[in-house]
Amino acid sequence: MKKTFILEDLDCANCAAKIENAVAAIEGVVSATVSFMTQKMTVEAAEEDFEALIGKIEAVVKKVDGDITFRKECK
Repeated sequence: MKKTFILEDLDCANCAAKIENAVAAIEGVVSATVSFMTQKMTVEAAEEDFEALIGKIEAVVKKVDGDITFRKECK
């Protein structure tokens, strides 16, 4: 299952790459892609794992750049 998240105030392509690599390394995450241009991140993981992973993903985003506002799944 894939879900998309908004990364408001993502102002650095290098930070986007760091977030992408760090989220992809989280156990249970199949893949992660961050688009600096759209300020969106797509994460693929098993549906039953997503609730537990969201907190870990948000923590990684804040660790890379504390100014980013992480919003859960955009519609």
